[in-house]
Amino acid sequence: MAESRVAYRYAKALIELAQEKNVLEQVHTDMQFFVQTIDNNRPLYLMLQSPIVPHAKKYNVMRDLFQSRLHPITFSIFEIITRKNREEVLYGVAKAFHELYNKHKNIHVAHVTTTFPLDDSLRAQFRQMAGETLGKKIELEEKIDPSLIGGFVLRVGDKQIDQSIKSKLQKLEQEFKS
Repeated sequence: MAESRVAYRYAKALIELAQEKNVLEQVHTDMQFFVQTIDNNRPLYLMLQSPIVPHAKKYNVMRDLFQSRLHPITFSIFEIITRKNREEVLYGVAKAFHELYNKHKNIHVAHVTTTFPLDDSLRAQFRQMAGETLGKKIELEEKIDPSLIGGFVLRVGDKQIDQSIKSKLQKLEQEFKS
C-alpha cells in the first residue's frame, strides 16, 4: 500500500510537470513504452525489484536502455527515483501516470474478456458499445479466458454485460435445479 502511494505521488508530480512544459502526450507515450518494455522483459522487472542489485547498476541499465529513447522530463523521474534508491516503484509510477492521464483526458477503461484475441473490427465494436454505455472516450483492456467457452464479458465501471456461454449454461443449470 505504501509503495502505491509513493508511486502515485511521483506520477502526480510528473503529470503536473509534463502539463506545465506542454509535453504531456510525449511523456505519456514514454511511460506506456516503459510499461510495455517491463511487461515483455521479466528479468528487467526483477532486477529493478531486487534489493541485491546495487542502485548504481540499476541506474546504468536504465540509462543505457531508456535515456536516448525517452523525453528528458520522463527520464528525469527515473533518475530522481533511482537516486533515492526507490527503483522498485518505477513500474507503479508508470501505471499510476497512465491512470492519472486517463482521468485528466476523461478516458474510461472498459474490460473485455473473450475466448480469443480481438481483431481491430471487434475492438472497435466493443469500444463503441462501451462508449454508448458511458457516453465517454473508452480505452479497451483485453483479456482472454478460455473458460467462457464462447461469447464475451464487457465491464465498464460498475456495469457488466455478460454474454458468455459459460454464464448462460450456469443460468440454465439453475433453472433446471429449480
